[in-house]
Amino acid sequence: MSFEFSQELINDWEKLLETEKGYDVIIYVGEDENIKEFRAHSIVLCTRSQYFHAALFNEWANKNDGKFIFNKPNFSPQIFKVILRFIYCGNIDLTKLQGPELLNLLIAVDELGIQTLIPCIQEYLFNHRYEFLQKNPIEIFEIVYQVYRCDTFAKLMEAFLEAICGSPEILLNYDYLIRLNAPLLELLIKSDDLSLDEIDIWDSLVKWCLAQHPSIQHDIKKWNKEEISIMGRTLHKFIPLIRFYHINSKDFFLRVYPFKILIPDDTIDNVLAFHMVPNKEFNLNIQPPRKPLDVYDSIIIGPQHFAIFASWIEKKNNSYDIRNVPYKFNLLFRANRDGNTSAAFHAKCDNKGATIVIIKIPNSEHIVGGYNSLYWNSTCNDWKSAKNSFLFSFMSRNDLNSAKVAGHINEDGYGAIYCSQDYGPAFGRGHDLFQDIDGTWKNYVSTYPKIDVPQGNREWNGYNVFNVENYEVFQSILVTLISIGRRIIPND
Repeated sequence: MSFEFSQELINDWEKLLETEKGYDVIIYVGEDENIKEFRAHSIVLCTRSQYFHAALFNEWANKNDGKFIFNKPNFSPQIFKVILRFIYCGNIDLTKLQGPELLNLLIAVDELGIQTLIPCIQEYLFNHRYEFLQKNPIEIFEIVYQVYRCDTFAKLMEAFLEAICGSPEILLNYDYLIRLNAPLLELLIKSDDLSLDEIDIWDSLVKWCLAQHPSIQHDIKKWNKEEISIMGRTLHKFIPLIRFYHINSKDFFLRVYPFKILIPDDTIDNVLAFHMVPNKEFNLNIQPPRKPLDVYDSIIIGPQHFAIFASWIEKKNNSYDIRNVPYKFNLLFRANRDGNTSAAFHAKCDNKGATIVIIKIPNSEHIVGGYNSLYWNSTCNDWKSAKNSFLFSFMSRNDLNSAKVAGHINEDGYGAIYCSQDYGPAFGRGHDLFQDIDGTWKNYVSTYPKIDVPQGNREWNGYNVFNVENYEVFQSILVTLISIGRRIIPND
């Protein structure tokens, strides 16, 4: 028979940290007036941290009066206190940390070689502190890029790059464009996912180059040899990244050709020949076009529906243009593909942030669904407050004017959604719309205003039981990091 006293062990380690008995390490954290002294035990540090293991076993740590001395001026005392407690006790509460603190924590644990925390912090940042990532995209992008030296920050970097490329006003807004450093701009222009017309990318690149040399006038006809040389060197590494063959002939002639002195002659000649003799086959190295904007992996609805969903999420009276939707909708779950069970739903959709559920009614064009502005969680078995959630219906998915949206009626949003391992998606305290444990869909108007849910062929305990052909769940991610003229703030 075996017994486990893990909590007792954790409590004892926490007492050791607090009492500091037998400490042999002193760590000075912070700088200037914000310096704090921490005391710890070398055997614990070297066991739990790759950084301390290397320092203590390779004996490159300073030692004074029998104590190892470390100085970490680049860490904040508040963040290091959190890390030290995790080292001793294995516990950390990210909910008490704001966005800047989480980013500093992420950088600190990377430096200290505490790898187990990195994916947890990254995921929490994007699921629960996305507002912070929106507010200062250039600064944060640069910080992430600076620490992006290995695979450690790959997830954060890729997600942030994807967000900017998916909604790239950052390259169209001059004030933000000129603040980009060259490596970051190169990273963006190199991406296949940059959702801009190629001529707009070229125009932004020219503006950026001119901003790097404010003494050079914008009229290229007035440049002298030295100015041409300076601009040529600045532009040189970006030229191969521009997909000139995907710029139409008119734009190429009017907006690119004037800068021909900065572009290799063979590139100019090849592009001109490509446009002048379109039916002739040339042996050219033509890069593929960038991925088109607004590609949605739905077999139930189209791009315009997602534009409408985005407007409802933002509480706009008018629908977004499909080329200017500030949300990315990622398919998480499709019932006829992944399994029409509550377990399959939760396996794919739990803890993914805000989601929208789209339900197709059989033998019709009728669709209904709901938006969960919080997240799904099969372990809590309780109602959740999510005041920006809503239900919707389209009497015909082919008629956008048949749309009806029903927002939550309670001020605090309590009961907007219900999370349980026995149910699939569940909206409202009634529940207004939910998938029961047996896979059937039911509704009972309770929490939300009434929408056009089809009348089923039977009732059960007052619930309307209706048939469903298929349903999809999409993760909703706010990807407009910069919105020209205004800032978009997430809902919950």
